[in-house]
Order: sequence, then C-alpha cells, then structure tokens
Amino acid sequence: MKPLILEGISQTRGRGARAVKVLHDVSMAVEPGEFVLLQGPSGAGKTTVLSVAGGILTPNAGSVELGGRRLHSGSPSRDRRHRAGTVGFVFQRCNLLPHLTVWENILLMGQIAGREAEDIRRGAEDLLRRVGIDNLRDRFPRELSGGEEQRAAVVRALIHRPAIVLADEPTGSLDGRAGQAVIEILAEIARTFQSAVVVATHDLRIAAFASRIVRIEDGRILS
Repeated sequence: MKPLILEGISQTRGRGARAVKVLHDVSMAVEPGEFVLLQGPSGAGKTTVLSVAGGILTPNAGSVELGGRRLHSGSPSRDRRHRAGTVGFVFQRCNLLPHLTVWENILLMGQIAGREAEDIRRGAEDLLRRVGIDNLRDRFPRELSGGEEQRAAVVRALIHRPAIVLADEPTGSLDGRAGQAVIEILAEIARTFQSAVVVATHDLRIAAFASRIVRIEDGRILS
C-alpha cells in the first residue's frame, strides 16, 4: 500500500477575478520508507501540496489517497480520524502547546491518534532517546533551544508511527547544525520504521538525504 497518492490535483486560491491557480494537475505517489524532497523556490506550491496531501486543504479537482483511503469521499469526521492516525506533521514553527511539557505534548498527540496509553509511553521514551532529548521531557517549550524544540516536534509527529510524515521547511528557523540533526532524524525514521517522509524545502543541503527529489515550479511538477 502506498502511503500517499495524488492524482490530477488542482488548487485555486481566491474567487472570481482574484482567483489564482496555485496547483496545476499535480500527480505523485510515495512509497513506504521513501524520503522524498519536494524542492522549488518560494511560492512554487510546495506548502500547498503538503496541505492537500495531509487533508488540510480540499483540492478543487483531483483525488487524494492517504494510507489506502480516499479523502473527501465520506464524512469530514471520518477523514479527521483517519488523518490523525495516518499522518505526522512537522512545520517550520514547532507549534508545541506552550502550557504543556515536552512529555505532555507528545502524549496528547498519541491520545488524539487513538493509541493505547502504555504504547504511547513506551514509544515516547524510545523516540526521545533516539533524538537525544530524553533529559528534557519535563521542560516547557520556552525552556528549549530552537533545535531542541524542533526535535520534540519530530517526536510528537512520530509518536503514533504514522504511515507518512509531511514536513514543511523543518530546518527553516534552525542553524546549520541543528537543521542537519533534524533531517538526519527524519531520514533515520524513514529507514527504521518504513514511514514515508515528504519534506518541502528550498534548503539544498537536504538533497543528500533524499531517496528521490520532486521538483515543483509555478504549481507544476517538473521532474
């Protein structure tokens, strides 16, 4: 089963005379364990592709198959439940809940995804060790460096062992060393857990980790 299949996706922003077509007939598929780099300049449509792939946006045309189920073909509540258990999101801004500790942020995501409490705890301990911040589990986001906070966000995205991880400019706010560490973690997860990883970025350093590069410009897949 392919974690993600996009077929003929078109997306328009705005209405009437102000409507702008952001994606033009975009099709792509991702295999389990693949680390796919979605590369292109700012405004090329990378973030929109991820938003459609993760079910955040409903395309104007085309179909999205996520984890073996077609989105937008049934009730919105069923789509939400399916996304919660199938996708992990990593954004440029970590979006950790500021009033919760690292540990509490991670456990909450596992609960939302419907995982058993003991499985969540074991998985959280394992992942925190893997990313090297197991000693920071009781800290609040404001007490972390940018790199530490992004590692915590990666663990939160992976706690339910999603079929696919969608990462939007995950190194954009980090220095070179911290950014490298985050990408290495995502690449390791793709290999170890066979979760597909799609990273949208214009950071050329990430290309060395990718198993495949998809080039997008002006809302069109070029290669």
